[in-house]
Amino acid sequence: MKSEWIQQTDSLHKAAAPTTEGGEATEQQSHESGAAISVNRQSAAKPKHPYQVLKQLPPDATPAQQDSAIQAAFQPENTHLSTRPDTLHLPGHDKGKSYKDVSLPQYYRETFFAKDTLLHPEIDGGRYGVAGDPVPYTIRGDNTVTLLLLTIVVVALFSFARSRDFIIYQAKEFFKPPRSGQTTEITETSSEFRFQFFLAAQTCLVTSIIAFFYTQQNVADTFILKSQYMLIWIFFGCFVVYFLLKSLLYAVVNSIFFDRKDNSNWQKSLLFLVSAEGVALFPLVMLQSYFNLSLQNAIVYVLVVVVLVKLLTFYKCYVIFFRRNAAYLQNILYFCALEIVPMFSLWGFLVIIVDYLKINF
Repeated sequence: MKSEWIQQTDSLHKAAAPTTEGGEATEQQSHESGAAISVNRQSAAKPKHPYQVLKQLPPDATPAQQDSAIQAAFQPENTHLSTRPDTLHLPGHDKGKSYKDVSLPQYYRETFFAKDTLLHPEIDGGRYGVAGDPVPYTIRGDNTVTLLLLTIVVVALFSFARSRDFIIYQAKEFFKPPRSGQTTEITETSSEFRFQFFLAAQTCLVTSIIAFFYTQQNVADTFILKSQYMLIWIFFGCFVVYFLLKSLLYAVVNSIFFDRKDNSNWQKSLLFLVSAEGVALFPLVMLQSYFNLSLQNAIVYVLVVVVLVKLLTFYKCYVIFFRRNAAYLQNILYFCALEIVPMFSLWGFLVIIVDYLKINF
């Protein structure tokens, strides 16, 4: 079978060779090849499909033999593109340029400083264009502050679940009038005392974040600090120092004019008010951070909370220290000297810090 296929392939190659003058070589080869040359004559009359050529081969024909049969049956023709000019252009206009024409004008190929010895085009001069505006900083997109706020929520809820009875009892005793001219002393455990200190620290953190919001929107948004966290922690430190100094000032003044039991009740009431202030301001931080609460509404919210806390402080101060003597004027002087003046002093100190840290253009 393979010997017959080899003979048939040779005959196809000979049939595909160019004919001599008079066609004598073609006729001689056709008589010698027999049935194979008849197939070649039919292909010259009518081109066959490659499938028909491959079908005539034996089943065990190799790919090389199949390729040889295809090359013998089909001869590729050279295609020459037209060299005639293109006349398809608008009337009254010159013909368009060829796509092969890639020549550039002189002012593109050679600049005015091309012959200058100081020109070094091999040195990178930076990127072209103008840098885009950076995305402004927001608490919503800050993962660190978001994680911190979530931690505060989880710890506060866990602590509240364990000290719920104590908080309710303390709130009731706060508004209860004193009996027989004396206030009721509130006893608290060490865990409850730590919980109140945690809420006081939360108040410092919440007020520092609110101060950061106000500074960023109304004062400046660029500072000489490396990150936004540093400004928040500076505010946090200022509020911690403020509450500690105010507590120390209360302790010094009260130890001079009032007895020990009244001072103890006052310190516990003051710690409760500071903790309640932080709890009341925490929803404002969440609304301002993740729900785009307007700054005007946020300022009103803060003023309402601060005024309410100051009124409660004034009431508790009067009940503990000045109710027995009905000394209204002394209560006002005491409250203004130890509560209002330190608050405005803190505000002025924060303004000085922000003015020193901001970048003035």
